[in-house]
Amino acid sequence: MSHSPQLEPPRFEGALRLRGGRRLGYAEFGPAGGRPLLWFHGTPGARRQIAQQARTLAHERGVRIVCVERPGVGESTPHVYGKLIEFAADVEELCDALGIERFGIAGLSGGGPYALACAHEMPVRVVAAAVLGGVAPTVGPDSVRGGANGLIRTFSPWMRRARQPVGGLLRGLVRLLEPLADHAVDLFARQMPPGDQRVFEDPLVRRMFVEDILLGSRRNMQAICLDVVLFGRHWGFTLADIEVPVHLWYGDADIIVPVHHGEHLAERIPKAKLSIRPGEGHLGGLGASREVFDAIFGHWRDDSEVAEPQPHREPRHVQLS
Repeated sequence: MSHSPQLEPPRFEGALRLRGGRRLGYAEFGPAGGRPLLWFHGTPGARRQIAQQARTLAHERGVRIVCVERPGVGESTPHVYGKLIEFAADVEELCDALGIERFGIAGLSGGGPYALACAHEMPVRVVAAAVLGGVAPTVGPDSVRGGANGLIRTFSPWMRRARQPVGGLLRGLVRLLEPLADHAVDLFARQMPPGDQRVFEDPLVRRMFVEDILLGSRRNMQAICLDVVLFGRHWGFTLADIEVPVHLWYGDADIIVPVHHGEHLAERIPKAKLSIRPGEGHLGGLGASREVFDAIFGHWRDDSEVAEPQPHREPRHVQLS
């Protein structure tokens, strides 16, 4: 009797109560004592948007992946930052609570700007950053046009006011489509470029997206709106001031975040290296786990930089059942 491949569950899922009272949700994959890699999910996305390839590789390479949920999705309390850069303070508080001193960071699509913000704000703690099809700035001297940036500029001004009703509608739509999740994924995949359609041919990738969106939408789904709000504003820093190494991966068939966005970032970030993935669309980076691990941890000096992980029994941590 054959069994379909299984998606490995997180080793730990929980939420941190930040000092101001908000919650920040996250999930961990790989060994607790591994070299830390903070992962920032795409838009939409939540704490389980980690491909099985990366989950398996985390055990093989001794990497502790921590996928951090942004405000307004999953277990993270909705919150409107003044600027995108403010997210880095929440991430630093989470790392302190988890006993993580030095770490790599990676961001997929909408997670890319947040990865760059953390790289800018924590140059001593961030070993290196990876951006996979990440959105480039839409306003200011670092801005670039094309792809999703036109829509972001259009909708950003009013999305802050509409975030609650729009988030409620999205949450209700997910609940309505839950019994038809597989068909909904098929419909979504058919609208994507050929490169991304190939990504969805993997049953574990399909399962990951369905599981992630269902779990992430149980409380609210405002994060999509909040991303649009922040992406349409100045990020609060300039790309030229990022000091840590940044590795960029972009598909040359991506119509959502075109490859010239990656070229633009590579020109403006001092220690950036761009890798173009032929024939791949927006989600091709999900298959680049080995390259990401090699690039980030190639900057790791020695194993003494890995802090002993603190137990998850601290009062401010809530473990999910």
